[in-house]
Amino acid sequence: MQFAKRMNHFNEGIFTRLSEIKRQRLEQGLGVIDLSVGAPNTPPAQHIIQALCEAAADVQNYTYAINDQSELLKAVSEWYQRRYNVDLDPKTEVCSLLGSQEGLAHISLSIVDEGDLVLVPDPCYPVFADGPLLAGAELYYMPQKEEHHYVIQLEEIPEDIAQRAKFMLVSYPNNPTTAMAPEQFYLDLIAFAKKHDIIVLHDNAYSELVFDGKLCGSFLAFPGAMDVGVEFNSLSKTYGLAGARIGFCMGNATIVSMLKKLKSNMDYGMFLPIQKAAIAAITGDQSDVERVRAIYEERRDILCEGFSRLGWDITKPDATMFIWTRIPAHYDSSEQFAMDLVGRAGVIVTPGSAFGPSGEGYVRLALVQDNEHLHRAVTSVGDSGILIAI
Repeated sequence: MQFAKRMNHFNEGIFTRLSEIKRQRLEQGLGVIDLSVGAPNTPPAQHIIQALCEAAADVQNYTYAINDQSELLKAVSEWYQRRYNVDLDPKTEVCSLLGSQEGLAHISLSIVDEGDLVLVPDPCYPVFADGPLLAGAELYYMPQKEEHHYVIQLEEIPEDIAQRAKFMLVSYPNNPTTAMAPEQFYLDLIAFAKKHDIIVLHDNAYSELVFDGKLCGSFLAFPGAMDVGVEFNSLSKTYGLAGARIGFCMGNATIVSMLKKLKSNMDYGMFLPIQKAAIAAITGDQSDVERVRAIYEERRDILCEGFSRLGWDITKPDATMFIWTRIPAHYDSSEQFAMDLVGRAGVIVTPGSAFGPSGEGYVRLALVQDNEHLHRAVTSVGDSGILIAI
């Protein structure tokens, strides 16, 4: 059997490997506290569950959706106006996704040809790079460095690279670094994209998980953004709907129309009861958004303060459901530290190297366990002695 050369770009995912380690430990009767995969464990609000259940009970909702329901598109446009002060035409500037991951994996197919250059952040959420690779693109990594607060320095992108680039992916609040970008960055980004005729995709999945009273808006709210790009948003974290796979692409009508055309040849739309749940989420009572934000902020404080007391000094992130931090000084490999951590303390984290070359030397911790488990994780790490150099 012979397979596509593009598969040479991909190895077994780090999360698959970590999942296997977890399975083996559980089979051996050993404890595991999994802080690796960013899988939210905050359930949806009751009115969202009720809308889903009622729609699922209607036998007429089991046909192909084919297209997004007009009610859903209208709800999304009103959500973006209310929440982000962004005006969207529901007919031409909004497209549903079967989760942001699906959209991120496929949108490159509608933009780039084999050999085209795509700019991706480093470190980055893996599908930011994997999607363009599937489309046959060449990647140029834009470093997100700690000394720059993990904000991409656009002026450091070589001129010849900028001239060749067709497409770029940007995301703040950022996964995995948790960074937020200042307003000036977005103004510079739009000017950069216009100068070099580059399409921008901004992933805004964590705009509601911002802590300590800070606020986060939308890339599309900045002047000129709609001329150069689109934004992805997700209901997974904000509304506890990760398994339902609900995301949206919004912005430039031409870019959205091309993605819609591509998707019309790949899927039959979002299951109608899930569309009803999405409508309920973004049009209904929003008080649960604050509840979810408070849960993640409390979890952040438990881990950061607990590990800092043990000597693993971790700065509290401003946003997202993650912590991004340097590995202890007596380690020089993030993967080795992660493997030792699960072996000695039973705590699973993701090595930074899984997110790109610049991720080496860091680990990402996902705030996806309840408070009791997080306190246990701190205790287990302390008891293991792994933070003490031998």
